[in-house]
Amino acid sequence: MTPAIKQLKQQKISFKTHQYQHDANVQSFGIEAVEKLSLNAAQVFKTLVISTDTNQLAVAIVPVMFKLNLKAIAKTLKVKKVKMADANRVETSTGYVLGGVSPLGQKKSLTTVIDNSAQHFSHIFVSGGKRGLEIELAPQDLAEMCRATFAGILV
Repeated sequence: MTPAIKQLKQQKISFKTHQYQHDANVQSFGIEAVEKLSLNAAQVFKTLVISTDTNQLAVAIVPVMFKLNLKAIAKTLKVKKVKMADANRVETSTGYVLGGVSPLGQKKSLTTVIDNSAQHFSHIFVSGGKRGLEIELAPQDLAEMCRATFAGILV
């Protein structure tokens, strides 16, 4: 059981898990989940960790088929610039490996922004905390669990 699942169970949040056999040769973990679980790509979200110009980490949750708009997330976070965080720093801060970073159950609580498009669905899918594991839950529950805000952050 991953920290993400433990957190959901402790808070008594309704969720479902979906597992698939991860292919180590795959580069796009989110697209792999879409294909192997036959999901709507618009409902599958990736967890991206960014570093601000003040050297703070933050989390952006966006649909797997889209790219994060760095200027939009910087504006939302009220900083001048952001960049993708260094992989080692991501793993140390979240406790998860790349490709399995869940927005839930992270070691350190980070400021989190979820793209507005999540609000169009009753349920979305996010990483369960390891490659090959997705969690299905309501976007509002995800926002509450992560103390996240919704904003338009796509390219």
